[in-house]
Amino acid sequence: MHRIIIDTDPGVDDAQAIAYALAHPDISVEGLTTVFGNASVDITTRNALQLLDVFGAGEIPVAQGADHPLQIPRFASPDFVHGKDAMGDIGLAPPTSLVDPRSAAQFIVDIANQLQGELTLVAIGPLTNIAAALRLDAGLPAKVRQLVIMGGTVVEPGNVTPVAEANFIGDPHAAEQVLAQDWPATVIGLDVTHQTLLYDQDLEKISAHCGDAGDLLRKSSRFYFDFYRGDKNLEKHEQSCAPMHDASALVYLTKPEAFTFVTGAACVIEDGPAMGQLVLDRKGSPYVMPHWEGRPKISAAMQVQAARVHDDFVDTLLRGFAA
Repeated sequence: MHRIIIDTDPGVDDAQAIAYALAHPDISVEGLTTVFGNASVDITTRNALQLLDVFGAGEIPVAQGADHPLQIPRFASPDFVHGKDAMGDIGLAPPTSLVDPRSAAQFIVDIANQLQGELTLVAIGPLTNIAAALRLDAGLPAKVRQLVIMGGTVVEPGNVTPVAEANFIGDPHAAEQVLAQDWPATVIGLDVTHQTLLYDQDLEKISAHCGDAGDLLRKSSRFYFDFYRGDKNLEKHEQSCAPMHDASALVYLTKPEAFTFVTGAACVIEDGPAMGQLVLDRKGSPYVMPHWEGRPKISAAMQVQAARVHDDFVDTLLRGFAA
């Protein structure tokens, strides 16, 4: 059983990831922590509460986190990707439950101490809350089972700049601080998430068989899929589709063998034209510059059995939310 906290900025693809986690019998969601990213943290927190209501999991706590990066100004919300409310502007009903009184960082530290090495952190937004939790408890990396991050890219071009992925550039200083820590960290980045696609026919099937949860996932995806219709890399597909960015990080928990990794010390560029770039030392040789010396290794996914990830995602939702 994977006992997890999802650190999230819902987000259309965040909703898909949360749905998968709730539907999978081998995952126990201990809580959601929210962060800015796809919208302000007030909006992403409201969305998290609303999603749990629709998914029938309103008892799961939601702790609100950071509304701005550690050092840089917050970028404008990508409402051209997710809509102004970050959920495709579908008008979700107001949430019925309240936010946990603890900060996201405190919630993470508390649950990590409570579960004594059994907690997995799955971060699918900017890493500001994880960095804040490290400030509260420098020993956090030794107290968690693993840290799974949806973010970054090693070889694949970025989706915000030529070299940077959205979550890492959203708070590059936090990403750099988190990857400097010695914990079992796995990065599921654009190198694999651009290969794992969800199609219109999948969402139609999910909508038809998964009740209110399926209806929400289909309706919220319309705005998101419209954005990806302009992606030249997806033009070869006969039907509209979009990458399963955040859901891929959750599927990794239950299907790790579907991913192939490289390991090495990693840095995240904190400023300049390459801000947010993940730079992974895949060779391990001595270099003129010392930035990677003495840093812990991370695992970064480079290849994926995309069909297997896709099928597991769809099948898990069909089973878990069967109407």
